Amino acid sequence: MGIEIDQVDFSAAELRRYRERLEENLAALEGLLQRPGFGVGPGSFGAELEMYIVDRQGYPLPVNREVLDAAADPHLTLELNRYNLEFNLPHCRVDAQPLLHTERSIVAMLEHLDGVAAQWDGRIVPIGILPTLRESDFGMSCVTDRRRYHALTRQLIQRRGGNFEVQINGEDPLSLEMKDITLEGANTSFQLHYRVAPEAYADTFNAVQLATPLALAVAGNSPTLFGHRLWHETRVPLFKQSIDTRKFDIYRCSEPPRVGFGLGWVRHGVLELFREVVRVYEPLLPVCAAHSPEQQIAGGELPTLAELCLHQSTVWSWNRPVYDAAEGGHLRIEMRALPAGPTAVDMAANAALLVGLAEGLRPHVEMMLPAMPFQYAQYNFYRAAQHGLQAQLVWPEGPSGRARERSAGELLQELLPLAARGLGSIGLEAGEIDHYLGIIDERLARGQTGAVWQRLMLEKLSGKYPLEKALHEMLERFIAFSKDNLPVARWPV
Repeated sequence: MGIEIDQVDFSAAELRRYRERLEENLAALEGLLQRPGFGVGPGSFGAELEMYIVDRQGYPLPVNREVLDAAADPHLTLELNRYNLEFNLPHCRVDAQPLLHTERSIVAMLEHLDGVAAQWDGRIVPIGILPTLRESDFGMSCVTDRRRYHALTRQLIQRRGGNFEVQINGEDPLSLEMKDITLEGANTSFQLHYRVAPEAYADTFNAVQLATPLALAVAGNSPTLFGHRLWHETRVPLFKQSIDTRKFDIYRCSEPPRVGFGLGWVRHGVLELFREVVRVYEPLLPVCAAHSPEQQIAGGELPTLAELCLHQSTVWSWNRPVYDAAEGGHLRIEMRALPAGPTAVDMAANAALLVGLAEGLRPHVEMMLPAMPFQYAQYNFYRAAQHGLQAQLVWPEGPSGRARERSAGELLQELLPLAARGLGSIGLEAGEIDHYLGIIDERLARGQTGAVWQRLMLEKLSGKYPLEKALHEMLERFIAFSKDNLPVARWPV
């Protein structure tokens, strides 16, 4: 989805041709889904980890291309802002200790990149939003020099036709305007990829949507921006608002936001999700591949569906479908809501919880959905992002019961055994399940997520130092504990 493109402006003819190609892509995908054996294969985990590069003072260090070149690792890619990088973890089968593989891969890469970044007096930090950001760290001068990012920036600015407005409530509400989309680059995530068989796609995707608010509540790690104490996961409103091209008018219909929780429950399968993104959202990067799906199929190849994948990459649903022509062609769910950090072991535990809950809930989804209109799940997502473990979420009383509000922490404690059964059902070993869900259990028992720790530490340090100094002191402690790979529930305040 991060492919490079070779132009930044597009003609009306190019847009028309691209729309035609999107329809051809959908027809080709429909044909693939009817092939016997398509998408069949072992389940697997993969992930993408976005990271900050900071200097010795804890400020953003805009050297992502230099670090990328020096690291010489094909699993690294550049992000929108020049102080962010992304690491694409090698995927791992679900029966090959995927959580341990994930943790060890992250630890090894962070250590390697820290050594590389040291050449520029830099350090690598996995954190949802860097607490030491300044407004001067944003603007077009901080955009990574790739045509894709320049084209995307230009298209979004043109569609907005004015400044992007960001308004986030909290203890210290934040209100500001930006001429560009670079505030989007303040958000760094830990994005999971989970391979799913076509026949199980609808129920699995719906179960992931149900589980995401619960996982987000216990994974929060982004409580501040510019010194303002905001949501436990400030990434959620910031990402949505920082690239929102819509103009609000109560008398006009506008397309849904390009960053959102989704448009409804999946009824039949993955094809409707791809159709939805084509029919609802205008293309931003109408670049056609050299060969059409029909030409690729006629040549005996699996179609890459390049246009569909490119278009999908410009609609940032918190959970979204992925088609991949690799390994005989397969489907994945990309889970994008979890933040980066605080540690490798915490991120592996978050993955365990989200996938385990989804697989545990999947057999019960058809019974649960009548009591859970989609707006309930959407409500849960934003409340979990805002309030963390204290969020009041709407949840059914049993698989066929009515829904009522309960605290996220209470629900999670009750559902941990379900998550364990879900992980066991897809082939994970009992010892691995117990270890990583034990990390979550400890977080719940102590009530300490990454966001809670940052809030408590900032409150303590603010009594001793001015705010800017307190933010820097908090970050230094965060970096030290993160490097030790100590679960955040055990971080002292």
